[in-house]
Amino acid sequence: ETFETLIRLAENYTSTLFCNAYRNMAAEATTHVQEFFTDVGLFIFGTDVSTEEFVNRFFDTLFPLVYNHVINPGPTDISVEYAECLRMVRRDIRPFGNVPKKAIGQMGRSLLPSRAFLQALNLGIEVINTTDHLHFSKDCSRALLRMQYCPHCQGLTLSKPCMGYCLNVIRGCLANMAEVDLHWRGYIQSMEELSSAMSGTYDIEHVLLNFHSLVNDALVQARINGPELSEQVNKVCGPPIRKPTQSPGCSFDQNKDNQGLKMFSRDSEETLTNRRKEFITHLRLYRAFYGGLADQLCGNELAAADGLPCWNGEDVVRRY
Repeated sequence: ETFETLIRLAENYTSTLFCNAYRNMAAEATTHVQEFFTDVGLFIFGTDVSTEEFVNRFFDTLFPLVYNHVINPGPTDISVEYAECLRMVRRDIRPFGNVPKKAIGQMGRSLLPSRAFLQALNLGIEVINTTDHLHFSKDCSRALLRMQYCPHCQGLTLSKPCMGYCLNVIRGCLANMAEVDLHWRGYIQSMEELSSAMSGTYDIEHVLLNFHSLVNDALVQARINGPELSEQVNKVCGPPIRKPTQSPGCSFDQNKDNQGLKMFSRDSEETLTNRRKEFITHLRLYRAFYGGLADQLCGNELAAADGLPCWNGEDVVRRY
């Protein structure tokens, strides 16, 4: 949900840019912005899409709008066929300079670790769910019965098993769990490393919430190089073929994500980075969970405290 909120907020920022600075093409641009951030979400949540492909597609579809409203504005819109020609030649003409390449680099390096992080979370959940229900062997069941209930046969209902005895029995029953321990420790270490890789310049929060700045840089560059770009377009696509204008004004609701704005404000502790760090800190406490499960069970509830009389499997003794 935190990732989804972040994506929605970044989309909001980018659409707001068009509403504030490029209102005449805002409605059309917002559609492409929505498509772009839908692709961002699909990639992060595991769909097989290419970051390079959807970044390029966004700038391809943006170029006809920029040409129509910024580079070569006219009383009427360019035709669908002419817009298609512009879309096809965008990568050769490079109206946005180096910005699309920069965006591809940022998206690739920030989205991939986040995608891996979410996949790793799902793996962890799967491991926990798989080990949530244990099926004990007959030998284990007998050992547990002897440890827990045989003293009752002698009327010793309040006697608890000795700590060493309890550990021997429970460790035997949880032998399969112990095999998970080494892999679980490695998993948590990998999660820590992955979390570290998600910080800095390519932190997904930084990249997505500043995507609108990149888009603005692209549009400014296209406007500055307008005459030269018009000339290049005329050589490839011919002079603009126009149709009656249909461009609506800005219809984007800038207030619909105010809660998201609060959540990701720079003053707030509820950032994705802080949540991730907090999660890793908690996860680190359970590094030895599977290896130390027997100690935890015996220490918490099953065994007698050191120094107290305890059941050793045959009798109540002072020391095991």
